[in-house]
Amino acid sequence: DVQLVESGGGSVQAGGSLTLSCAAPGSAFSSFCRAWFRQVPGKKREGVACIDSDGTPNYVDSVKGRFTISKDTSKNTLYLQMNSLTPEDTAMYYCAAEGPGGNSRCTLSVHEHNYWGQGTQVTVS
Repeated sequence: DVQLVESGGGSVQAGGSLTLSCAAPGSAFSSFCRAWFRQVPGKKREGVACIDSDGTPNYVDSVKGRFTISKDTSKNTLYLQMNSLTPEDTAMYYCAAEGPGGNSRCTLSVHEHNYWGQGTQVTVS
């Protein structure tokens, strides 16, 4: 089974920055929409940012202007650059991908994504 592996989480002061990475093997998921989600204990997962195979991004309103999703196709790696972090950004962050029969443009819906990483924790104080 293919793997999505997140890294880059940690603890940071409010106003600081972190960059998350999500690696995938070979060319897996290269033609699919990909996304970042986050989840706080006791709450449902929230879509944070997604990106189409052609590079078109979409963001949840709360992170617009602060977060940037991107991908390096040569490394098959997805990134989330997070700036001006606040305590409300504290969560477990998950990398995800859609799959065959996915959308022509990416979405922030959990149920549109079929592949998931194990998560990386971000804590802002």
